[in-house]
Amino acid sequence: MDISIIIVNYRGWKALDECLESIDAITSKTISFEAIIVDNFSNDGQFSVFKQKYSRFTFIENSGNNGFSNGCNFAAGIATGNHFLFLNPDTKLTFNALETLLQTAVSHPEIGILSCLQINENGAFYKQNNLFPVLGRFFGIARCLYRKRNKAILEKRFNNNTDDLFYPDWVTGAVIFISKDWFYKIKGWNETYWLYFEDVDFCKKMNAMGGKVAVTRKATIFHQHGGASRLNIKTKALTKTEVIISKHVYINNQFPFRAQLYLHSLLIIGVLFEKIIPSLLSLFLFFIPKLKVNRLMLKNLICYYANVLKNQTWISPRAMKYLKK
Repeated sequence: MDISIIIVNYRGWKALDECLESIDAITSKTISFEAIIVDNFSNDGQFSVFKQKYSRFTFIENSGNNGFSNGCNFAAGIATGNHFLFLNPDTKLTFNALETLLQTAVSHPEIGILSCLQINENGAFYKQNNLFPVLGRFFGIARCLYRKRNKAILEKRFNNNTDDLFYPDWVTGAVIFISKDWFYKIKGWNETYWLYFEDVDFCKKMNAMGGKVAVTRKATIFHQHGGASRLNIKTKALTKTEVIISKHVYINNQFPFRAQLYLHSLLIIGVLFEKIIPSLLSLFLFFIPKLKVNRLMLKNLICYYANVLKNQTWISPRAMKYLKK
């Protein structure tokens, strides 16, 4: 088998249906592929429906909502392909993209992780000039100043359209193509991340092992913005909270102790200050959804920080549930 397409789903059935339709439409005599869908225990009756509808694909039901990394590793464990394509359920795949990713990876063995251009429902391309979070530019203002000061260098690095490939520090987990050998060499996805920042960590490990991270301009994949994670206000608050939690996990995994203290402290002070005022306003302006999201996030974060003190770990409680098993 040339490629194992791996998709992790949690109640994103509408987007997943469109994604699987696009994969099901691909026919090729030159590339062999399989599709493995891990459902993180949506438990809403749709799993069996999709399993029957797309019978040529492999469906696995996870033991719980165990996060993106856990689902990816679960599927990789049974995958038979020489290459893995990790794909979000809110994407649409074409034969051209699949063929280009495989050919590029084979012809450039120095590339460990490969992605392609991504376009959203408004016809806009996602920016893929991602840099690793480091001490001096971990937060938004510092990162913005860095990009402004180094605009010419970054323009040359990312916007040289005469080259088929460009090399960001990391690429989003929505579209990641990697050989099976490289996957096991970097020991797969880090399951201490429940959701978000696992892709940054994944690329960081590749960088440490000497493999390149690249994006090919020869292929484009449709990726609906937030199509798999922001279904309603509660879900939006949960996912936005997990972004902050995963920042803490990344800090804990990637920085020395003194830098950890500094970054953890700034992050806590910053997010609490940012959420308190909108949360108070939401008590009076309860009809504004954005303010309600902030109030729910504040509640989630207070519970999380209490858990950090109690259990002496920055890992999300959602990730701890399956890590303890």
